[in-house]
Amino acid sequence: MKMKMKCFSCFNCFCIKSRERRSHKTTNNSSEASGEPPGHTLTSQPNSRHEQQSKQDSKAEGIPKEDAVVLKEWTFKTSGSITNGKRGKMTARPQSVNANEPFKSSVSEKGDVMDREEKRRETKEKDTHRLKRKNSMTQEKDSRKSSTTSSIKIKINKPRRKLKKDLIPNLEVFHKIDTHAINAGRELRINKVFSVQAITQAITKGAISDLDKLRAIWIWLCHYIEYDVLGYLGHSEKVFSPEQVILTGRAVCSGYSSVCLQMCREAGIECREVSGYSKGAGYQLGQSFRNTKSDHSWNAVCVDGQWHLLDACWGAGYVDKDKKAFIKRYKEYYFLTDPENFIDAHYPEEEEWQLLENPIRIEEFEKRVLIKPDFYTLNLTLIQPKQFLIVTENGEAMVSMSFPQLVHFTYQISQRSGKKQQKLSKSMGFLTSTQHSMKLRLMPPKSGTYELMLFARTGNTSKTFDWICSFQLECPSPKTSEELPENPYVCWGLQPDAPSLGLESCDYGNDIISLESGSYRLVLKTTRPLMVLCELSHKNLDKTLSKKCLAVQTEPDQLACNVLCPYYGYYHLSVFVRDWANEAGSFENAGNFLLHCTAGAISLNELFPSGLNSSCGPGINTLEAGLFEFSHTEALVHTQQGKCDITFQNPQDIDLLCNLTKEQSDQTASQTTLSNHVLFTHNGSKVTISINLPESGVYRLTLFGKSSFKQEFTFLCDYILKNTSVNKWPPFPCMYQDWKKGSVLFEPRAGHLEASSWVKFRVQVLGAQRVSVKGDESVDLQLSESGVWEGKAFTGKGPQLKLVASLSETPNMITTLMTFSVVKPEQ
Repeated sequence: MKMKMKCFSCFNCFCIKSRERRSHKTTNNSSEASGEPPGHTLTSQPNSRHEQQSKQDSKAEGIPKEDAVVLKEWTFKTSGSITNGKRGKMTARPQSVNANEPFKSSVSEKGDVMDREEKRRETKEKDTHRLKRKNSMTQEKDSRKSSTTSSIKIKINKPRRKLKKDLIPNLEVFHKIDTHAINAGRELRINKVFSVQAITQAITKGAISDLDKLRAIWIWLCHYIEYDVLGYLGHSEKVFSPEQVILTGRAVCSGYSSVCLQMCREAGIECREVSGYSKGAGYQLGQSFRNTKSDHSWNAVCVDGQWHLLDACWGAGYVDKDKKAFIKRYKEYYFLTDPENFIDAHYPEEEEWQLLENPIRIEEFEKRVLIKPDFYTLNLTLIQPKQFLIVTENGEAMVSMSFPQLVHFTYQISQRSGKKQQKLSKSMGFLTSTQHSMKLRLMPPKSGTYELMLFARTGNTSKTFDWICSFQLECPSPKTSEELPENPYVCWGLQPDAPSLGLESCDYGNDIISLESGSYRLVLKTTRPLMVLCELSHKNLDKTLSKKCLAVQTEPDQLACNVLCPYYGYYHLSVFVRDWANEAGSFENAGNFLLHCTAGAISLNELFPSGLNSSCGPGINTLEAGLFEFSHTEALVHTQQGKCDITFQNPQDIDLLCNLTKEQSDQTASQTTLSNHVLFTHNGSKVTISINLPESGVYRLTLFGKSSFKQEFTFLCDYILKNTSVNKWPPFPCMYQDWKKGSVLFEPRAGHLEASSWVKFRVQVLGAQRVSVKGDESVDLQLSESGVWEGKAFTGKGPQLKLVASLSETPNMITTLMTFSVVKPEQ
């Protein structure tokens, strides 16, 4: 099973942008550089018309007042050029948007914008300004209240924020735009065009709406910019400025966000760069972000009057930490991600850019489950737990999810050993899954701290499993020190796709099956005839012994598996099926069941006989042969008296043959044939198989049949006879070929007769003209009105008596039908 663990991070690239004052949320406009000495100064003049319009727009869009964009006119004075990623000091000012003018700026790694002291000073000024503004607004509000003689409640219908699925109901709408952006980007690379303005104009050609233009920019960024792993590792010069990013085709997170910002400006789309904290490569579960530098940057864009979030750095691919390489793998998820999901791995420094109705604190961000994009791609819903940290109760913990369509799961459990993660066996987990839900029951055999990674893929596919989420598991005290059996098929119980294999859905195996008797019968309903194979494993069972613990019965509408447990502890029962008619088909795993034997383990001498066929008891084979109405419908027959009769209907009158065997306790490989302990009786279409067992133990009764158009007997079914009686029943008389179907032996049934005694005979022989008993003397039996030959014979000293007859086919010949042994009475 191939699993790809992806780390969608900017690989600890640190990028901080200067914080804009809340009272002056801005968009940038470009101007010409002046050629003065290095050092940059932004000056601005208020534009009352723009400011007033901006406030009105913010109210209409449902943006909080403090987030309203204030547009001002500004000029950009500069002298000298920005080279080698170095900058002069910049003072943030409100800026206006002019899509027709080029925007020129340079964004580098954290620390390149302002030094630490200047940042502290500006933050302090910002907080002071916010407080003053808040107090002023409060006073103004109180003043209005006091001067109003009557109040009128006005309900403002705030428009519902559009989700991504509302904004983009179908990705097919972007097919033409995506194709054009990729092809145009390729041509621009070939022609060595590296201008932001030229590239933006080329890739957005034909795009009408802001959404279409933004889509083209996003696709170009994800396909033509790669993460600068070598630069981060110091193996090459880091790429900082947007110009260098476009020229080299590589960037860290700030490079992606700054280029996105410039392209949006060129396309007339309002855009922001957002700095904050991320759960990407290098992130450890439980890691604290407080009192640390921000480590990532992304973008916020305004489309159709609403702000949305995107991360082109993570959308382009991921970093393979082991190979220290960037793996290109496009992720649609990070384009206009819903804020409720984006916050799982992105926490902005400025609260308003969470875009949440109820923003969360960084403490909550630290506690949130580490959820990856494929979790949402598969439409999963996490039921429990709600935080990344799971602590066992009574040695157990649970993870559960729901989903609208079939999903397959697997997982990985590991423990940290120094700086390395040591993978552990899945034996501490009990995962069950249905068509719409999954539960993972965790039972660590030892106390400690573990990391749990879950992977999933769409059901009924052979795709690789994708990482969907991670948890930290703490076990203060284990429930048991015994590990669960390894399950190579991961999922316990009936497999979620078992219905496609011909099995009806059921709850068998959704929990551990506790056994107190040492035996269990699993019954699975089927929607069509199936062939089944079963495997049983236990830490003390070898393959030979495990086969003697299973007896499988296949019927047209159900499968049954009888299981014996010779040891205490956990057993893993696997069920494999294929269509009955498809003999060339392969068996597929349909279910895995965990049995826990706590009492009543079976003795090794009481296991099933070896060599059992996969069709025990009446089933599809017997039905196809025309046999039905069996008196014993299950494969296992218990005989408390040491004898039993098995009856069934045989309307097609096929020839039948039985074989009774018992394994010797001292030599399990050898078997004793007990043919004279089985007697066939045919009475019309009804057949009776009478069995007299000579001792207690476990026997195998095999039934064969042959139709008129077949030359050989074929297997029909196996019965397993368990005899607990101390009675020792003698064999039946020895039957000969001329004892034909329709002949019935009423008396005596025993094949051993006591010497020097009178014995009553009652038999029915088809086509007989004369029936006699021959011993020391010959006695003719008399035919009664009911068609039964009756009479008494003296056994004498033996050694045997013969039942003979003159048949209509050979009236001049005496034919032996059966023989009885004459034995001395026991002392």
